[in-house]
Amino acid sequence: MKSKLIALALFAFTTATVALLPAYQSVGSITPNDPPLVNPLANEQSRIDVVFVLDTTGSMSGLIQAAREKIWSIATTMASAQPAPEIRVGLVAYRDRGDAYVTRVVDLSSDLDSMYATLMDFQADGGGDGPESVNQALYDAVHKVSWSQQAGTYKVVFLVGDAPPHMDYQDDVKYPATLSAAKQKGIVVNAIQSGAQSDTTPAWQQIATLGAGHYFQVGQSGNAVAIATPFDEKIAALSEKMDDTRLYYGSGEEKEKQRRKMAATDKLHAASSIESRARRATFNASKSGAANFLGEGELVDEVSSGRVDLSSIDMDQLPEPMQAMAPAEQAAIISETAERRNELKRQISELTEKRAAYLDKKVEDAGGARDSLDDQIYRAVREQAGKLGMSYEADAPAY
Repeated sequence: MKSKLIALALFAFTTATVALLPAYQSVGSITPNDPPLVNPLANEQSRIDVVFVLDTTGSMSGLIQAAREKIWSIATTMASAQPAPEIRVGLVAYRDRGDAYVTRVVDLSSDLDSMYATLMDFQADGGGDGPESVNQALYDAVHKVSWSQQAGTYKVVFLVGDAPPHMDYQDDVKYPATLSAAKQKGIVVNAIQSGAQSDTTPAWQQIATLGAGHYFQVGQSGNAVAIATPFDEKIAALSEKMDDTRLYYGSGEEKEKQRRKMAATDKLHAASSIESRARRATFNASKSGAANFLGEGELVDEVSSGRVDLSSIDMDQLPEPMQAMAPAEQAAIISETAERRNELKRQISELTEKRAAYLDKKVEDAGGARDSLDDQIYRAVREQAGKLGMSYEADAPAY
């Protein structure tokens, strides 16, 4: 990544306007003629906090893979609300006592790249003995996550698993008590049953009822719509080039945080599927996705938009290769990088229009996707977020 930064500094790259492509069925998408992006974190706006509570035992391998493939399109679906929300995503992975871990918590963040990089590390293993530590997982989701205190935030949990909770652990907080606490915090809890294990169904249905959420059942592989298109590979490649136009500034601590974010982005480009990377590009195109693409302290966007004066930044806070440059040379780097970014955005936008048309046709030819994981999550989000003033006008989710 350091070599990429040096190359940027020496040769210069891309544009002041950040916005990848119109999101498939995304109301809040950005087009090439829009003004420079403003990081959504900078202004008060509607917010969605969503935590996925995911069973990661051995029987869940298919659904874990589906989660890796679909997390970006689910985020895009949520981003299509009006007004466009700030989206933060968290994760609680769970197994059972005696396994490698009981729970692992990834706190809520608008940095979906880093959350996704962690999701990539989870492998289905353990379990196999019936009930799992669902009680602990729900407790951690409600009590160990930094839920927003902002009024009007849509706070939601999606519990995803195939085995019932252990109700025989004496030192456990049972799920009815946790769901009562969730209600007090304004958190909705939905329950997605993977597979058809009969003793799971009544527990999942009760969890959804007590959590004021939806219950739905999907196949062991998730029943998700995962359609590859002829445009995904090119979109993914252009998106990677777009990511390489990011230049960060700040204190040593801020630069370390930015370094970790870029490492997570490199990881997903290296190890996730082409289709998943194309879906990520679609999310990043939405107004809600700007926070994930830009992160904090992105020099090109902040200077080009006029929010930050380049001359006001301490020299040691600039990217290292730029610190020895004259001010005019620094400004040229930013300007040229902005131009390059704008051209990449234009190319991606054209391909995304073709991708959207292709997806429309494929889903229509298949008779729709009414019972898919995607559609059922969308219906739950549209109803629940709608009660807080967020409007979803599309008939179907993003795929």
